[in-house]
Amino acid sequence: MSVLSKPYFHCEEAAFAHLETALWPQGPVCPHCGSMGKHYDLRKTRLGLRKCAEKACRKQFTVKVGTVFESAHIPLSKMLQATYLMCASKKSISSHQIHRLLGITYKSAWFLTHRIREAMRDGSLAPMGGIDGMPGAGGIVEADETFIGREPGVPKARAYHHKMKVLSLLDRDAGKVRSVVVDDIKPETLRPIIEANILKEASLFTDESSIYTKVGATFADHQMTTHSAKEYVRGIVHTSTVEGYFSVFKRGMKGVYQHCGKQHLHRYLAEFDFRYNNRVKLGCGDVERTERALGGIVGKRLTYRSVGDRA
Repeated sequence: MSVLSKPYFHCEEAAFAHLETALWPQGPVCPHCGSMGKHYDLRKTRLGLRKCAEKACRKQFTVKVGTVFESAHIPLSKMLQATYLMCASKKSISSHQIHRLLGITYKSAWFLTHRIREAMRDGSLAPMGGIDGMPGAGGIVEADETFIGREPGVPKARAYHHKMKVLSLLDRDAGKVRSVVVDDIKPETLRPIIEANILKEASLFTDESSIYTKVGATFADHQMTTHSAKEYVRGIVHTSTVEGYFSVFKRGMKGVYQHCGKQHLHRYLAEFDFRYNNRVKLGCGDVERTERALGGIVGKRLTYRSVGDRA
């Protein structure tokens, strides 16, 4: 049986029940006051509706309140379908395709996909390069930069400095990646980002670019491969893993999305980071990946005005 044939993808009542089970495993929680106590069930009045019984609150709510799905006029079952489609597609799925498949307007599909990307955004500040169960021991982190699209105001990107810049750090032992949009690739710009995101005990693997020379000295070890001399692998020293991540990211951005404004690039990166960090090789299939994305909708709010231009 196809996953998309499940009831919560087609029935609103089942969709609310599914999301409530995922977000409220111990019962309803008022998003206004945080109460898990008594509440009034108003679901006969409106699907999913409840009212907090706390005297100081007495506010109505559904499971969508306090999440990126709040105030969305699209049926919840369709939003769950869109979440699954984005999580199950390795190089993602365009807003136009979502608009055609779900029978909603392109404007609604565009905003919905941004809501889902916001749910995928991790925001973790835990440093990379550690080894589980071995305090003080450092792992291997690959660092590399790439260029895509063009900077705002540039009619045609003729060289790398005319393009948008991305720095990615990949923890080889954990199999996780973290990507950041940067304004430039100067050492003084990248150094604080690298130092804040990688443990000092870790080994940093990069190419021979001078932007990593000084920052590399702050870690337990810094190994480089000389790409200009056609040296791409030296034993375990290489940046092929993070370059493999870039290949998937670029194929998705160019083949599926085709264009992305700089003001939105961080959410697209969060989407590709999320799928990479929750891939089959790490024991996470399409269904579980979708459930993890739904777990990220809480405590986040996105409005159409805040997202900005559809560029």
